[in-house]
Amino acid sequence: MLHQKPTLNAAEAVENAVSTYSSPSDLRITDMRIAVVTGICYYPIIKIDTNQGIYGLGEVRDGGHPENALQFKHMLIGQNPCNVDMIFSAMRRFGGHGREGGGVSGIEIALWDLIGKVYGVPCYQFLGGKYRDQVRIYGDTPAPDLQTPENYAEAVKSRADMGLSFIKFDLPPRLFETAEGALVGQPTKHEYDLGRAWRVPGRGPGARLSEKGVSAAVDIVAAVREKVGPGISLCIDHFGEGFMTADEAIRLGRALEPFNLAWLEDPLPWHDIAGHKKVADALQTPIAGGEDLYLWDGFREAIETNAFDVLHPDLLTSGGMLETKRIADYGERYGVATALHCCCSPIGFMANVHCGAAIPSLLAVEHHGLDIPFWADLVTGLDPSYMVDGYVKVPDAPGLGLDLNHEVIEENLRVKGTMFAPTDAWNAKKLGFERVTAR
Repeated sequence: MLHQKPTLNAAEAVENAVSTYSSPSDLRITDMRIAVVTGICYYPIIKIDTNQGIYGLGEVRDGGHPENALQFKHMLIGQNPCNVDMIFSAMRRFGGHGREGGGVSGIEIALWDLIGKVYGVPCYQFLGGKYRDQVRIYGDTPAPDLQTPENYAEAVKSRADMGLSFIKFDLPPRLFETAEGALVGQPTKHEYDLGRAWRVPGRGPGARLSEKGVSAAVDIVAAVREKVGPGISLCIDHFGEGFMTADEAIRLGRALEPFNLAWLEDPLPWHDIAGHKKVADALQTPIAGGEDLYLWDGFREAIETNAFDVLHPDLLTSGGMLETKRIADYGERYGVATALHCCCSPIGFMANVHCGAAIPSLLAVEHHGLDIPFWADLVTGLDPSYMVDGYVKVPDAPGLGLDLNHEVIEENLRVKGTMFAPTDAWNAKKLGFERVTAR
């Protein structure tokens, strides 16, 4: 006589059909800890633990505060991490632009990593699948100590020698401040140092860029283009961000148009959407912006008014992987492509790779760790030859496809002996409202 198999209910059938490392319905978050690693600046790496021994990894934005994530710990304890959208919706109203979005975004990444490990699925699958097996990388290139055209050309050429075909380099305010005759006028005296940060462009001496300043930038970009040739996509960063007025950015941008740059990045303060549109409308060279904007809501005006020619979210600010995918897809409706700003450890980087794989309108994902010798060693699962000819293979391992190399993390902690130290002080409620009762 044949024995019949017992009938399964719907929930049991789903769980038996999926390769799981745990029982998802009974999964609960038990802890969140952080290790702050020093890199190009510093990287606060998030670890979310559960009652079933499985954990997820995320990251607060570069140079951000661990507290931006820890303030949400009281919301996470006891929650099923599979309910990503509910948890994200509870946190999002307490996030903000720039580094203030790092806690919400980093936790979102850690939840997807955790769930990927639970179901044995790579993170890109939660974003609707992938459009490519390998993601194109654009390499960040810091300005050389001595900012001559020759030094810039050699620095960018060294990136091309790595196999990169898309390269960004910095033209920071330091160039104009040190090049003889590059600026006219004088900064206002007797002002407090703290008050100088993030000033309105033109404040104090007004427009300052001279013909010699424009020529200094032109000479550098010309030397770089000649050195690497037309087969390399080039873009520049840091020449604006509050240092120049919109008119100065237009003046400089027009002088650089013969070199066919892929974009000019952040020519004005991040919040000046109208100013970016003014620059974008005046130039034939594309304008990229958005690394400090938070959530789809933060990008909406720039997308709908075509203030950016290239969307440039940093998913450690913009809301994590799924929210960044939503931003890019909305931009695509308006004919705007997306590049991903990325200055982080391999944890955040691989989140960008998964997200980039799922974005149909992707230009490239930034790599800001090319000069850090221990960068790839912070994790396991990242092959030494992870980047080939300027592309990174999208991993098929569960979650982000990485794990921690505790030994290397310990060696590079910002404060020794603090690797994933207890965070019990953050278990108590920190955000939201509560009723005060009579005693």
